[in-house]
Amino acid sequence: MSTAILTSKPMRDAGSLTRPAFSMPGEACDSHVHVFEAAAKYPSVETPHYTLPDGSLEKLQRMTEVLALRRFVIVQPSYYGTDNRCMLDALSAAGARARGVAMVGENCPDEELNAMHLRGVRALRLDLFLRSSWPTADIMAYIERSVRRTQAIGWHVQFYTPGWVVRDLLPFLAGLDADFVIDHMGYMLESDGLTHADFDRLIDVIRGGRGWIKLSAPYRLAKDGNFDRLKPMARAIIDAAPDRVIWGSDWPHIPEGGRDTGTLLNLLSEWAPDAEARKRILVSNPAKLFKFEE
Repeated sequence: MSTAILTSKPMRDAGSLTRPAFSMPGEACDSHVHVFEAAAKYPSVETPHYTLPDGSLEKLQRMTEVLALRRFVIVQPSYYGTDNRCMLDALSAAGARARGVAMVGENCPDEELNAMHLRGVRALRLDLFLRSSWPTADIMAYIERSVRRTQAIGWHVQFYTPGWVVRDLLPFLAGLDADFVIDHMGYMLESDGLTHADFDRLIDVIRGGRGWIKLSAPYRLAKDGNFDRLKPMARAIIDAAPDRVIWGSDWPHIPEGGRDTGTLLNLLSEWAPDAEARKRILVSNPAKLFKFEE
């Protein structure tokens, strides 16, 4: 990961977003957003990867209203590290329509996890970018320790990870007896040396195990903006595990706040042209994974 600090750009006005090109199902969920508030109240980690984004809860809620997204999942960003206060306060303000994904240190007490559960957290985010230099065996042990903690409270684990780490973990993930989510379609970049064969192996693991995949942040894979070439990947993911695929916008699209979230949502019209498939991806799958019906 680059050490350069990115400059976060202002958010696009929600009123200018492209509207959904298909009929949005009720209780549709954006399963991957971040929230940022005033630095005076919520300080960043010592050396963040980007400047404070223009991504407040107020602006997030306006985006979801325009795009008919009733529910959303706030994922703890690396900007705040293991200080989850901004995410937790946003959950409290948003109420039952929101769920959270936290990042914690391994010495975080069980009482703190239980308190976060009561406020709507349902998963731990494991930052494997931060641990990508570890030996694979050490990463596996870290995941196993995290899984034991999450299973005790009814959560799952979510991997924020480079694709080459995913590749190296595939034999381990194939036998992991726990629900896990891989962000950003596996994050398998050709520029990192990943191949179509690696992606096919990922699909096999997802098909046969307990893994979920998030259709999110296509611009992190197609950096040139050519999203058409992602359609075969997205369809392969949906075909492999139709009941374990979710969608996320990656709002506020750090550092490009001016992106059109509506055009990202509308990719689903090509990736999942069947209305029932979109309903699973946007409604029933995230409702099950994040326990929205509790």
